[in-house]
Amino acid sequence: MGPLMLDLAAGRLSAEEKELLAHPLTGGVILFSRNFESLSQLQQLIRDIRTCASDSVLIAVDHEGGRVQRFRDGFSAIPAMGSLTEKACGDSHKAAFWAQQFGWLMASEVLTMDMDISFAPVVDINGVSQVIGDRGFSAEPAQVVHLAGHFMQGMHKAGMKTTCKHFPGHGSVLEDSHIAMPVDKRCEADIRNLDMQVFVALQQQGLMDAIMPAHVIYSEVDDLPACFSRRWLQQILRDELRFDGVIFSDDLSMQGAAMMGDYADRACAALKAGCDMLLICNNREGAIKVVDTLPANYPANQRLLTMRKNRCSDRKSLERSDLWLQAQQELAAFYAD
Repeated sequence: MGPLMLDLAAGRLSAEEKELLAHPLTGGVILFSRNFESLSQLQQLIRDIRTCASDSVLIAVDHEGGRVQRFRDGFSAIPAMGSLTEKACGDSHKAAFWAQQFGWLMASEVLTMDMDISFAPVVDINGVSQVIGDRGFSAEPAQVVHLAGHFMQGMHKAGMKTTCKHFPGHGSVLEDSHIAMPVDKRCEADIRNLDMQVFVALQQQGLMDAIMPAHVIYSEVDDLPACFSRRWLQQILRDELRFDGVIFSDDLSMQGAAMMGDYADRACAALKAGCDMLLICNNREGAIKVVDTLPANYPANQRLLTMRKNRCSDRKSLERSDLWLQAQQELAAFYAD
């Protein structure tokens, strides 16, 4: 399985995309709202992807809930995770129950499309960052661990692996790394005592299957963004936290990655730092540049195989199941006035 995860332009594969999918460097595809028209169209697109890639491909989506849910029609409207505690009137047990129910529901519905993963959950602190905001579970690390842990248990129950983002924490910087280069000027101790507590606790609980590092510079720790930092990915994440799961880069097209050079430079730097798979979205020219630069016989990474779905039921069977019906009841209760 190759180290690149690419995007698609529309709801059907172009000739160029078929060629890219067949390339040995391509190991993943991430889908967006532009790739979705209907359930039947999405199922056909995914069949075509797997055929072109000889099934050796991870198919992913950002389907966190709230404002980040790529597929709408035919899918349950998963709430923003930051709204759970308020809707539960501060009842932490109720909020945690909802988190587990909605984690299971989100994962189960995505899996019925023969997709592998949703890049979830966001475990950043809901602090000053507007791009995180209510995507985060709480402003308090212990509450994030509590709720995110239940959400991840729900994902695992459905058969989907988890991806915690954005290591070591994006919630304490104001700038949006999609359009800027955020710099977190806090000392390392402050980062460890707030944002990073969440990742440490979830790793200790054995719930983190993958992480996605932030395109943020933590200037008192390293001059490079976390996604390109051996200090963060090798010394702290791998060696200190003993994390042996998959490291997905965040999108190399984001402004927070631009300081590393052109797309080939960014890709090489991320791989050297320790990323297992690189996301390159919304810039086909950049993706092709990376494909042309990396060796076609790039060593296979066995870690990536661990992210494949464990099981997959069909949609009709899912919607007849007691678990799905219960989750729908809880969803209705959540949205009730």
